[in-house]
Amino acid sequence: MGTAVITGGGTGLGKELAKQLSAKGYDILLVGRREQPLKETVQSILASGGQASYVIMDVRSLTEIEQTLSAWDSQDIELLVHNAGVGYFGPLESSSDEEMVATFETNVFGPIRLTKAMIEAVTHRSFTVINVISTAGLRGKKNESLYAASKFALRGFGESLQKEYEESQIRIVNAFMGGMNTPFWDNSDHVEDASRFRSPAEVAEMIVSQYTETEEIIIESKK
Repeated sequence: MGTAVITGGGTGLGKELAKQLSAKGYDILLVGRREQPLKETVQSILASGGQASYVIMDVRSLTEIEQTLSAWDSQDIELLVHNAGVGYFGPLESSSDEEMVATFETNVFGPIRLTKAMIEAVTHRSFTVINVISTAGLRGKKNESLYAASKFALRGFGESLQKEYEESQIRIVNAFMGGMNTPFWDNSDHVEDASRFRSPAEVAEMIVSQYTETEEIIIESKK
């Protein structure tokens, strides 16, 4: 197998996807803004006999995307997982313009820009993109207006590309999962008890076992 690129790959679901895709034979390239968790995940994969590396990159920056891609061997990349994401929760009137911009830059514009750049760079044309969207991209939820809006946007982007590339070797997979017990909720009071959610390892296993067979994966919260 070739290389799997995973954004937000240092913690939570990204970390588990990296470990499980490595076990499937992929070389792993992690992307993120914080070096320490990326380094720890890479070390864990290497200790298990896999191949992994990381690059510091902010998916919100087109300049950083372009600079990073120029240094990659794009012909070896077979899988791109858009896992990086942010969420600001609460009533719309309490949200700020900065939160709105950050949400869409990370959850929408970053994946669009990186997907476009990768498709342009990968000339062998056998390439899969997984959009980690959340069930907020299936239905609106109270106090999640900005987050849900960004996830609906990513869903529409993915579904449109599925039509656009349906006669090619480029596959787009939209993965909708419910809440997970991850550090995503550490600084939020939106969820009182994240322990009732599925673990990142469980969600990663379901995505890895299904993404080659379907273009849509729906994983509801377990409890």
